[in-house]
Amino acid sequence: MHTEDIYYEDYEIGHARETLGRTITETDFVVHAGHTGDFFPHHVDADWCATQPFGQRIAHGTMVFSIGIGMTASVINPQAFSYGYDRLRFIRPVHIGDTIRTRVTITRKEPDVKRAGMGQVIETCEVLNQEDQVVLATDHILLAKMKGAA
Repeated sequence: MHTEDIYYEDYEIGHARETLGRTITETDFVVHAGHTGDFFPHHVDADWCATQPFGQRIAHGTMVFSIGIGMTASVINPQAFSYGYDRLRFIRPVHIGDTIRTRVTITRKEPDVKRAGMGQVIETCEVLNQEDQVVLATDHILLAKMKGAA
């Protein structure tokens, strides 16, 4: 991880980057269930899941989001900060043993109407599995300082 000044003007629509992969483990399931209190059988009861059409435990969507987005955090940018996420969708299930990675693409940018000298940069984040299928998608909103802004 390193620090880099990236201003609103430096973001280019269409620019994409991709993380390395990370394999989801049983420990991930247990720790996430403990942190969130979500012990629904879909996530923690292998025997019950075996009787269901999906046949095996399904990762918590919030865990896939946390890990997928966490993998994108590689640069500390003092000129921008996260304003939140829009349009979060859990598209396909993730299971123990699946390997996920995240593709981030700059899809939009516009001056921020509420904050002079700032712009909104929209990064579309797609979490992919080992079969290159999108399992989660969301838009990350960054607030980035414009060059020359006070």
